[in-house]
Amino acid sequence: MTTNDTTLFYNAVADDYHLQYRDWDAELEREGLNLRRYFRAHEVKSVLDASCGPGTQSIALARLGYQVTAADPSAGLLERARQNAEHFGVLDRITFVQSDFQGLLDAVEGPFDAVLTKGNALPHLLHDEQIEEALLVLHDLLRPGGLLLIGMRDFEPLLEDRPRFWPGRVHDEPEEQIITFDLWDWDDGPPVTVTVNNFVVRGSGQAYQVSKHPVVFRALTAEEVEVVILEVGFKEFSATPDRWELLISAVKPEE
Repeated sequence: MTTNDTTLFYNAVADDYHLQYRDWDAELEREGLNLRRYFRAHEVKSVLDASCGPGTQSIALARLGYQVTAADPSAGLLERARQNAEHFGVLDRITFVQSDFQGLLDAVEGPFDAVLTKGNALPHLLHDEQIEEALLVLHDLLRPGGLLLIGMRDFEPLLEDRPRFWPGRVHDEPEEQIITFDLWDWDDGPPVTVTVNNFVVRGSGQAYQVSKHPVVFRALTAEEVEVVILEVGFKEFSATPDRWELLISAVKPEE
């Protein structure tokens, strides 16, 4: 079974990850308020962020008083998350661990009131068995009545046209201009996958430099995820658009 190793990609882009956002500080504020809206009905105090990236959700939640454990397989992103947490004064409120989904049972100690994974991390798992294993792990780490939140791109609307170009951001900095965009290379599989080639162009005047970093996603759909979520034992599935992501929620039944 093919394992999709994404660590090289995320280690390489860790320092530039904030370029995905127009204003990363504003994104923190928005993410915290949005997640708290889901947490209120489930008496959430402890949270596992199972794909923390640079800390966007973990830092936002720590600032709101939640007890946060933040996991990611990328050492580069974890270091960036630690630096960001220190900058925002919440380093002592977050426990950082290096782990992928499958290794979480050995890396962290549950149960948690809520488990989340945002940033389109779940579609990095290419095979049905890997997705099922990951969701079983997240199920095991939740307390009865606990909340699961998954933020992912629903590839269903994209499968027909299969876009090749995806625009990013333009950042006009004092000393340089930074432009980001993606080129997508599709593969029929099975399963259908897309290699996202992330480009960062930076410079000023007539002199610009380009970097390119590829990473692979399964063209996963919300319907496929719903089937697995219900099969592993969750209930109360729902899916709500959240800008470019679909925010999926489900609950672990009470014992």
